[in-house]
Amino acid sequence: MTAPLCRDGLPLAVHRAGSGPLALVQHGLGGDAGQVAALWPDSLPATRLTLDCRGHGGSPKGLGGWGFAQFAADLEALLAREARAPLVLGGVSMGAALALRLAVADPGRVRGLILLRPAWGVGPVAPNMAPVAEAARLLLAGQRFEDSSLARDMAASPDNLASLRGYFSRPDAAEFAPVLAALAADDPGLTGAQIAALDLPALVLCAPRDLIHPAALAEDLSRRLPRATLAPLPDKAADPQAHRQAAARAIAQFLAQLD
Repeated sequence: MTAPLCRDGLPLAVHRAGSGPLALVQHGLGGDAGQVAALWPDSLPATRLTLDCRGHGGSPKGLGGWGFAQFAADLEALLAREARAPLVLGGVSMGAALALRLAVADPGRVRGLILLRPAWGVGPVAPNMAPVAEAARLLLAGQRFEDSSLARDMAASPDNLASLRGYFSRPDAAEFAPVLAALAADDPGLTGAQIAALDLPALVLCAPRDLIHPAALAEDLSRRLPRATLAPLPDKAADPQAHRQAAARAIAQFLAQLD
């Protein structure tokens, strides 16, 4: 961990690992830098920078305003402090949407773009985020996950089921619920034309049996990005280690091609 980023009186946790060209790689909704580290080993040829977004990991949540605009503004402040040259932008799920938003804001600073299991694409929130919104509603209402129809409906997507269950087992579940609800209802505000204008190398990673991060969404983004490569990964629920290893290999190969 490096010096925190102070924003609105909040010390936001910043993590740095590895060596080589800079890559800002963001976690997903409810995750933290540890989630990124599991998919992006320190052996990869890059210096990985990750900010725990407000309400995530080691960062306090503050008083409100949670959403893509606020999280992106925090990341812009981090880049203003840390970035000195073109860099790689990447992320998992919510982090992928943030990376895409930052790339659209200033494509000239981006060497490459890595979108791992994206959950947001063009336009307003899509139906794939409905399970997360329902989980937030249950949390805010003080209801049990295991007794809900949501738990039964998500049985076909075991990794998503585990993630949703994890929201309820967090020690700070009640405190995190407003953050979860806000992000589940928000979108990064991107258009198809903005994404199609990103003439830069991109890697889009997806996995099967994933209702919240559907492969169809990853495929759509890879078609819109002019220089994208789509890389399917092994089923995360069936073999987590194979999933992580395949992601690391794909990312390593992508980074090598940027040199």
